[in-house]
Amino acid sequence: MTTDITPAEFSISSSLLEHLKKEGTIKTFPPDTVLIDENDYIRFVPIVLTGAIKVIKLDEEGREMLLYYIAPGESCVMSFLGATCNGTSKIKAVVEEEAEVLLLPIHKVSELIRENPQWIQFMFDLYNKRYEELLSVVNAIAFQKVDVRLWELLKTKVKMLKTNELTMTHQQIADELGTAREVVSRLLKQLERDKKISLGRNKIKILAPM
Repeated sequence: MTTDITPAEFSISSSLLEHLKKEGTIKTFPPDTVLIDENDYIRFVPIVLTGAIKVIKLDEEGREMLLYYIAPGESCVMSFLGATCNGTSKIKAVVEEEAEVLLLPIHKVSELIRENPQWIQFMFDLYNKRYEELLSVVNAIAFQKVDVRLWELLKTKVKMLKTNELTMTHQQIADELGTAREVVSRLLKQLERDKKISLGRNKIKILAPM
């Protein structure tokens, strides 16, 4: 895969990106690769160049809850905080679709904080964005019905993956929403009856305009 992407597609500035490429290592990861697991010591901060990574939190029973996605030009704020505090990861970062990722060693993170104002601004901007996204997650869990959250999740994936045909199981959706598979299956069937989607084997095609 290539990193020759126009700066307009990135949240990060082109000059900072070029500097980071010299400091880190670029690797390509297939879907479902666990980049960072809970309780791991942070060895690097990932910056997504292409593809997408989802950040999830596990409860005491091992059930997953989707927190946010890391899109091209973005990084994982939680790994950044863990790296600067020399702590362990509180989240799990999993490749959603094949991703080309710039891995920045943690000692370079500390150097950049001291020497590069662009890096500090980049991380503050991302922190603000993630904070708003996490507030939205809390609001959705507390006040929105599961059917609304399901439709919002589908819309998010269509926008992020740039396709109206999603490949995922009912269980995967249930995990990301923090609910039961049976609930998701029932709600998807209702969406199909409403002609908003069509269902196939581990596939969901979005028919209604987003």
